[in-house]
Amino acid sequence: MTNSKYPRAEKLKKNTEISLLFDKGKWRTSGNLRIIILKDKATLPVDASRFGVSVSKRYFKRAVHRNRIKRLLRECYRLNKDLFKQAFGEKTMAMLFWVSPEMPSKFQDVEAQFITLCEAQKK
Repeated sequence: MTNSKYPRAEKLKKNTEISLLFDKGKWRTSGNLRIIILKDKATLPVDASRFGVSVSKRYFKRAVHRNRIKRLLRECYRLNKDLFKQAFGEKTMAMLFWVSPEMPSKFQDVEAQFITLCEAQKK
């Protein structure tokens, strides 16, 4: 059985880690999803993978809509964690963004884009 939890230890929250991610990370895009990833073992301050999500206030003015999209993105990660780790590695820091002003109509659309993003990284 797969581990489909998203514990506190896996959440990317520290400003120092986020700024390191933006300084040295690599960007990948697939559809409306954009991810910044850092998997260099020498520069990583963590020993396990960290994951965070962000939705721009520029696209979604209402916090209700931003929070809905963030819930969908975290759920995609939680359910497809094994695929994510195969694509990006076991010890990585990553932050996922929604880069479209349109609200996703259903969870399956977001999940399909997340899976496409992970599979494109494997190649």
